[in-house]
Amino acid sequence: MKFTVAIDGPAAAGKGTISTAVAAHFGFAHLDTGLLYRAVGRKTLLGHDAVMAAKTLAATDLQETDLRTPEVAQAASKIAVLAEVRTALVDFQRNFAARDGGAVLDGRDIGTVICSDANVKLFVTASAEVRAERRYLELREKGHDVSRETVLADVKARDERDSQREAAPLKPAEDAIMIDTSDMSIDDAVKTAIEMVQTRLKPSNRT
Repeated sequence: MKFTVAIDGPAAAGKGTISTAVAAHFGFAHLDTGLLYRAVGRKTLLGHDAVMAAKTLAATDLQETDLRTPEVAQAASKIAVLAEVRTALVDFQRNFAARDGGAVLDGRDIGTVICSDANVKLFVTASAEVRAERRYLELREKGHDVSRETVLADVKARDERDSQREAAPLKPAEDAIMIDTSDMSIDDAVKTAIEMVQTRLKPSNRT
């Protein structure tokens, strides 16, 4: 059985948590496509060429422990605007989406570019202020010395780059279901997403 769920949205909107929960609930494989760009961004910080890093990306690169740092996140956002980098990573993502047993992919352009024929498309969003506060608390918990003002500025700058880039800009697919998590608990957001997937998934096709 092939069934693809595409989940897009800006940073810290909750799409990663929702995607992981949806995949676990239905027994689907899950790919955080942002890790691909973070892994490439990390390589550029080490002096590698972005395009070559994308073309030679290996599964082991996704297991590096420092992919969630603010520095890597910013590097990922900057290289994500490069069309050659995005093209180099397309096949990896589409092959994952086409696997048997169902797949959930989350990122910025899954429903619009990578899996435009996905069975379910969700766009998870929240206000910049709410997302910045979530990211601030996450970073502080991990021991990073950051301020709320700096994190909010970074979130807004990343939103600007992601939505204005020429290659696959961040935007909802025309047939995407919008989920605004600004005033939702994690449990409510996950429940809503699962319900949306369930309406498209016939009981006879479940894994």
